[in-house]
Amino acid sequence: MTLPTSELATALPPCDVTVVGGTGDLALRKLLPALYQSERRGSLAPGTRVIGASRSALDDHGYRTLVGQALERHVPGDELDPSVVARLLDRLHHVEVDAGSAEGWHLLHELLKEAPSGEAAERVRVFYLAVTPRLFGPICQQLDAIGVVEPTSRVVLEKPLGSDLASARLVNDAVGRVFAEPQIFRIDHYLGKESVQNLLVTRFANTFLEPLWNSRWIDHVQITAAETLGVGDRGDYYDHAGALRDMVQNHLLQLLCLVAMEPPTYVGRETVRDEKLKVLQALKPMTPEDVDRDTVRGAYEQGVVDGEVVTSYVEDLGHPSRTETFAALRVEVQNWRWAGVPFYLRTGKRMDRRASEIVVVFKAPPHAMFPGSEGATEPNRLHIRVQPDEGMHLHMTVKEPGPGGIRLRPVSLDLSYATAFDAVSPDAYERLLLDVIKGNPTLFMRRDEVEAAWAWVEPILRHWETSPRRPKRYPAGTSGPTAAATLLERDGRTWQEDDQ
Repeated sequence: MTLPTSELATALPPCDVTVVGGTGDLALRKLLPALYQSERRGSLAPGTRVIGASRSALDDHGYRTLVGQALERHVPGDELDPSVVARLLDRLHHVEVDAGSAEGWHLLHELLKEAPSGEAAERVRVFYLAVTPRLFGPICQQLDAIGVVEPTSRVVLEKPLGSDLASARLVNDAVGRVFAEPQIFRIDHYLGKESVQNLLVTRFANTFLEPLWNSRWIDHVQITAAETLGVGDRGDYYDHAGALRDMVQNHLLQLLCLVAMEPPTYVGRETVRDEKLKVLQALKPMTPEDVDRDTVRGAYEQGVVDGEVVTSYVEDLGHPSRTETFAALRVEVQNWRWAGVPFYLRTGKRMDRRASEIVVVFKAPPHAMFPGSEGATEPNRLHIRVQPDEGMHLHMTVKEPGPGGIRLRPVSLDLSYATAFDAVSPDAYERLLLDVIKGNPTLFMRRDEVEAAWAWVEPILRHWETSPRRPKRYPAGTSGPTAAATLLERDGRTWQEDDQ
């Protein structure tokens, strides 16, 4: 595959990217490899620096050694270029700070003030907070106290942003006392994926599709985010979060918004986020009765994944738990376009496959026009693969070639980004980091979006916490609890898998 040349090198300003938590898993596994790919494409402007800030007692050389080892682990071997690694490592610095106190922050101040060519005041400063959200407020206070927050500064907040509406508001208030809303970038890496962004183009740049994108022609929509992995070493975090907080409140609702949103006047900095907010505000609120009827939560038991026996969630944790590792919901968007169209959401760990996808199922033909034919017409489906193997499949019914009558057969028109464009698709974090540097907030969540999502999810959380019903068990390596299939079967529908 070819590596596309970047048009960003001349467009991006020189900047300082400070990763607070620079020796943590997220930084070493995702952020630094993403910056490596930006270096490889020539996207980083000359003079750009990357500063790791952590409690580790590392000098610049020690940090560069650590990052070099991480790149060897997390960058595919055929993409690892020693000369590119050397260029990125030369940009790296490290300062020892304590995110929970004032200790060491003066070192960051001194480093940022020593910008090359005396550009300290003009340089874009990005502060990526790759730490627990409870530290977002204190870190922003320290950045303000040492005087490094400028009008051109931005702060990036990782999920989860709070654990409910009240805590999300507290975090937003604390960060908002230092950074103005246009400077705050709440990241959801799903929105950086190629197929998710292409959904907007598919809808709004093709005249044949948008007229059909409504309740008259669409029967229902399915959104799935399935993983084969268990909780791993994230057990402590996950047991306090669960699938609803970890995946539905952010990733799945954001995908729903992109499917259901009205066409913006143009795709701009705020217009897309305005339309997504309207979708969140149009979600039908769930009463306790709705929660019992229209949601399913589950937890994985021992099973077989990829040919290996794996342990249950409780065994992975080492103690009993009522936390869900699977969630499925039937959701309604109460507006003119989507009235009567159910959206089915599901996410789970230790599933039978790793896949994130959107399936738009159109209504069946209203009349059977081929009497005596073999086979049957099937509803058309637009299948959008978010990961892995990003692409789209449009499922249609056609006549099988040959004499002797009409034989109906389902086929798909396939678009694979990897083969269609013969280019390396940028990682979501790479694209989103470049958008932060450019100051483009389109693919990031605004405060009102985050709080609207929490306001809708919170009644479900509260009812689950007080309900005597425990999560339904499902064997690892399956598609989840049988109740999740029943959720659709009672409506006369089934979950659509990629090979169906």
